[in-house]
Amino acid sequence: MSAASAPAAPPLGKYLASSEKKTRDKAVKSLAAFLSNHDSENVLPDLEMAKLWKGIFYCFWMSDKPLVQQALAGELAELILTITDVPSSLNFLRGFWMMTVREWNGIDRLRMDKYYMLVRKFVNASFRLLVRTKWDSAAVQEYNSILSGPNGPLCPNDIRVPTSLAFHLSEIYLEELDKALTSSESPPPAPLSTLLSPFITLAARTPTNTTYKHIQSSLFEPLGDVLKSSSGPPSRKKARTSSPDYSQLLVNTCTSSPGGDGAMDAGAVRSSIFQKIFDVASETETRDANRRRMYAFYKDAVEDDEDSAG
Repeated sequence: MSAASAPAAPPLGKYLASSEKKTRDKAVKSLAAFLSNHDSENVLPDLEMAKLWKGIFYCFWMSDKPLVQQALAGELAELILTITDVPSSLNFLRGFWMMTVREWNGIDRLRMDKYYMLVRKFVNASFRLLVRTKWDSAAVQEYNSILSGPNGPLCPNDIRVPTSLAFHLSEIYLEELDKALTSSESPPPAPLSTLLSPFITLAARTPTNTTYKHIQSSLFEPLGDVLKSSSGPPSRKKARTSSPDYSQLLVNTCTSSPGGDGAMDAGAVRSSIFQKIFDVASETETRDANRRRMYAFYKDAVEDDEDSAG
């Protein structure tokens, strides 16, 4: 569809949520055409964005075959990259997360796996968007605020946010970042310490013990082990039977700004991440029980590095 014939408004939710697959497919294509001509001068009001995402949510809800679901999840996630204006892309992404948090507890057990897949696709597309901006600091900061702010999946002080969303994100986050780097041509180094900030803040401030434990065991510990094994002798304290393979991430990461000296040594990245965990643990907003756990985690990592060096 040409720019001249692109729709002036997004397709109505009733078409996106139609029981007819052909109608839904046509509505998604119409939405892609609309968004491809969307920019910061033409931002959808919050109410319209909420209505649009309600329609998209039920469009995906109605997809009922694995291959159809997978294709649609990918097509919906690609909408983030269809928008040519980065602030508008991030605004659209904010709508996705607000919808996901709002509707998550209403998803039945039989549909949950496909929504986990949808989340995974959106995480991957979000990273590819940030790669396209060359990890622009303002874009990364806005992305982190979408995750950690009100109605975000990693918001630490909103009990309405489902804990299973944070669990899922902590399990897939680095894997999808590694995939995004692998699929991009000559990507700038990923600012890993900055990208982990929402999880470190959630670990510090969550009132739920299981959330803290899951973030540490599924994200911080595996990442620390991988960075350790690639920069020196394996840990003497912990011998994991299986570690994730973040091959692209290990050779193309930095701490906070890709505009510095480029990719950094894995050992330096590991040190910077543990230092950030220590620094956030020291903040006044950190819950006392979490502070003790974070200090202990940091202390174990430093001692392990010292043992290996010795």
